[in-house]
Formats: sequence, C-alpha cells, structure tokens
Amino acid sequence: LCCCEYVDRKGERNHLVACFCDCEDLDEGCERWLTCKSLPPGTLERIADAIADRVRVPWFTGAVKINISLVPPLFLLPVFLHVAALHFLLALVILTSLPMVVLWYYYLTHRRKERTLFFLSLGLFSLGYMYYVFLQEVVPRGHVGYSQVVVLTCGLILMLAALSRAKKDPGYLPSPTSNDKSSCQVMDLPSKKVTGSSNGLHGVTTSGATSGRTVNGEAKGYSRLSAEEPEGIKKDWCTKCQLVRPARAGHCRLCGRCVRRLDHHCVWINSCVGEQNHQAFILALSLFMLTSLYGILLTLDTVCRGRTPFVALFYCPGAYSDYSSALSFTCVWYCAIVTAGMGYILLIQLLNISYNVTEREARLALRDNTGRRLLGGLVIDTGQYNRGFLCNWGHFLSLGSPPPQHSAEDIV
Repeated sequence: LCCCEYVDRKGERNHLVACFCDCEDLDEGCERWLTCKSLPPGTLERIADAIADRVRVPWFTGAVKINISLVPPLFLLPVFLHVAALHFLLALVILTSLPMVVLWYYYLTHRRKERTLFFLSLGLFSLGYMYYVFLQEVVPRGHVGYSQVVVLTCGLILMLAALSRAKKDPGYLPSPTSNDKSSCQVMDLPSKKVTGSSNGLHGVTTSGATSGRTVNGEAKGYSRLSAEEPEGIKKDWCTKCQLVRPARAGHCRLCGRCVRRLDHHCVWINSCVGEQNHQAFILALSLFMLTSLYGILLTLDTVCRGRTPFVALFYCPGAYSDYSSALSFTCVWYCAIVTAGMGYILLIQLLNISYNVTEREARLALRDNTGRRLLGGLVIDTGQYNRGFLCNWGHFLSLGSPPPQHSAEDIV
C-alpha cells in the first residue's frame, strides 16, 4: 500500500481521493431527504460507519484510520475559550453550558454502552492547552518565577506518567479457549451448584474435590478462595467470558472483559479501574489536583494582583481589560470547574478505600438495598470487607502484589 491507500471495512483496497465515492447509503439518504421521504431503518448507522472508516490520514504503511471522537475537543475547546474571553457574559454562558454538553454526551454513550476516546482526548488536550496558555499569556508578565514553572512542569509530567500507568492492564481475567471451556464444563458439571448472585449472573460454588482444581487452565487457581476473601463469599460464573470469577471481580460491559476487583469503567482514561491500576488511578487524580490548584493560584496571582485567590476567582475587575488577561481568567475558571469535578471523584474514591468498598459493590448494594449510607450518602458501606481504616488502606496499598507463598508444612 502507498501512503494514501488502505483496506476498508469490506476488505477492499481503497484510496483517500475516493473517500466521497461509492457510498450508496449516503446517495440514497440525500435523495430521500430531497424528496421528503423517510430513511430506511439502519441507514444512518451505515452512513456513520462508512464515514468513520474513511476518515484517515496518509502514513508510510498506508492510510491510518482516525477515531472521530478524538477530533471535536481539538477544535471546539480553543474556539469556546477564545469566544468566552470576549465578554464575561459569553464566558458565563459557555462555561455553564460546556459541562452540560459533556454530561449529555456521557449519558448518551453510557446508555448505548459505547467506548469513546472523546473524554480522554478532551482531558489530554485540556492539559496541553492550559499549559500552553500559561506559558504564552501568564509567564511573560514576569510575576511567575523560573522555579515555579519547573515545579508546575514536573507535576504535569508526573501526572501524565501516572495516567499512562493507569491506562495499562487493570487486572483482566484470562479468557479461556474453547478446549478449556468444554473441559471445564464436562469436568465441573457434576460438582457445581449454581446460585443466584447479586449482579444478575449466577454464582458457582464448588465442592471440596473441585475447589482446588485449576480453572481455565490457569495455575493461579481462580476457583479457590484467597486469603482476603471471607469463607461465605461465593464466586460468580460469568456467562459472557465463560469463566469462574474470583470474589470482587466483575464484568465490564464496555470492555467486554472480566476484571479482578473491578471498581468502575472510567471514561477519562477509556479503561477499567481494577486491582492492577487502582493505585495509579488514585495517584494520577491526586497529582492532577495538586498541579491544577497550583497553576490556578499562580495565574490568579498574576492576573488579579493584590487579591486572595478565592476573592479573585469571583471578583477580578481588571480581568477583561485586555484580551490576554481575559483568556487567562477564562482558562482559570475552566480549570476550576474541571478540578471541582475531579475533586469530587477523588473524594468518593478515598472514602470508598477507607471503607474497603468498590464503586461497583456500592452500586449493587444500593440496588439490592443491602448497604448502609454514611456521611450523607457519599459512601455506601456494605460491611463485607470493611476491616477498619488502617487495615483497609493497608489492603489497598498491597493491591497487585503477588499473594504470599505458603510451604507444604504451613498448609498441613
């Protein structure tokens, strides 16, 4: 393939120049629109799939497909912020409507159970653009020292490193092969007892002979209770992944995989938060909060001289005296809105860790009315894994570490 050629979704060789050719669904849709006729069912979906497949950029080994959800933040965010900097009334309207639009899009994709890179693109581009505005508009005023810029830059780099770690494997359970499926079904069928589970799937308990058997060909033995799991906790049989899940594991509808100690699927990292990346997720949130607050304080101290940060955020008479100050002040308010949202997420996460409950477990407890609302409903204590504040945090800090190996003498 040359740099402008690609193999489309139908398996045919195509060229970027022909991106507007041979789209029968689009032609039919335009014809029906001009003649005021209704579209057949599924036409819009097929047109959207064709457009998504043809949006590509030239590359050395062939045209590379671009995820459309990555594009809107790259254009909309700078436009909105620059328009908001023209007048404080425009800033009020845009900064009020922007979170509503983001929440609406989140609700739309969550209802359709779709994975999207829109939120990850919005988050990363917001960080980059805010840092660019800080260097271009705030630093040249001379009120920010070199050491302060270095501290802010280091915080940003550390936060991105933690975010990169949080994007890695959250603790996916290995998918069994077809042979493993058949062998497990044949071997475990006589000794299985299927019971209803709290999440709509079926719990699977094994008898004494099969409790030590390896499941899905894995030597880790997911069918056995680990040291952290109480005796009364039943395992679940996932009908989607066709495997026995350990306690606290869950199936993510967006990823289509089972995750150990599943907390939730985070749209901001486009991945699940589970046993392997929960610590990195909390670290990334904490570093973001510290870096964002530090950048807001430096910017407000530069734009609104002589005022405390909290007062300057709501009353800064000279903010719209020139366009540079107005843009910086608008970006401060945008950062403050995002920081408030992320701060709420971090608060809920810290409270859940303190009570050793995951977001998924809290949601199931609310649905089944089996948990206690604490701290005004901010946290749901299921009482199932709560071992006290220090033990709960010790358990969280040890997530992802290999289980202790016991000798044969200790077992006997």
